[in-house]
Amino acid sequence: MQASFSCRRYFGAGFVLFILCLQTIGGVSATETVDRVVAVVNEDIIRLKELNEAFQPVAQEVYAKNYGDSKEQEILYEKRTEVLNRLIEETLVDQAVQKRGISVSSAEIDNALENIKSMNSFTDDDLRGYLSMNGMDMETYRNEIRQQILRSKLVNREVKANIVITDEEIRDYYESHPEKYEKKPKYHLKNIYVPHAEDAGAPAGRTGRDKISEAMAELNKGRAFESVAREYSESGNASNGGDLGSFVLNDLRKDLKPVIKALQAGETSSIVETEQGFQIFYLKEIVKAPAKPFDAVADDIRSILYEQAVDEKFDEFLSSLRNASHIEITR
Repeated sequence: MQASFSCRRYFGAGFVLFILCLQTIGGVSATETVDRVVAVVNEDIIRLKELNEAFQPVAQEVYAKNYGDSKEQEILYEKRTEVLNRLIEETLVDQAVQKRGISVSSAEIDNALENIKSMNSFTDDDLRGYLSMNGMDMETYRNEIRQQILRSKLVNREVKANIVITDEEIRDYYESHPEKYEKKPKYHLKNIYVPHAEDAGAPAGRTGRDKISEAMAELNKGRAFESVAREYSESGNASNGGDLGSFVLNDLRKDLKPVIKALQAGETSSIVETEQGFQIFYLKEIVKAPAKPFDAVADDIRSILYEQAVDEKFDEFLSSLRNASHIEITR
């Protein structure tokens, strides 16, 4: 049994994982050279060599993050336990495959290989070269594919065949997740802009802050924003009352987002200083776009619910296999 493939991840993806997962096949850790049994799963055993091979790439990822010594050891222990549990689950699944008499033909393996080469733009020589670089020959690789197809067939038979997603479930998901399907509102903005520099032709010593403060004083008196913008703003949009148009909040500069988000329709901001100068914003309205129609997203929701159901049913299936099995872990 090769430990480098995750049943759950494979069943939800495609044969491309056969290529991508090759990088997880590595040598045995030099820190433990004596092989021994680390787990007994019914009539099968998992050896230390298998555990080390599966754990090596996981450990390398942990080492690369440069945790402190105590934290690193704690994470390594947790990850090693996770890897061992995964090996146990894969052994249980392989036993279930054998018990149910599920088989795979050479033609199915050939088709899978062709799909792998096509998805990765590999020729036959390319694939053999890639396998060789990762310490694997074609015969071993074909056996890996065989095991994955067998596991996939088991999941199709024991898990996926029993899943039905109803229209009512899809509708319930749509109505309970409005944030996913509502389009982001747009903020219709107007502004008054004054640069930092002294106003050209203004009395000596008058600064941009002085001018924007005068504009704010006019607004506080109740004067219309558009009128104040035409008189005080030095932006190109001053002539049309400072109209900027409509924007999705995420399209605005980071420093302006909280300013605009805090406004209600019809409200004016305080003076905002930016690198370019001073601004006052007026939020004319918040335009809420209609949500994506149910029919347009129903298929996507069905896929989401289906994948969730597969995960849940697969967990239940693994639990049933565990409960019906003799599993002994040797520390």
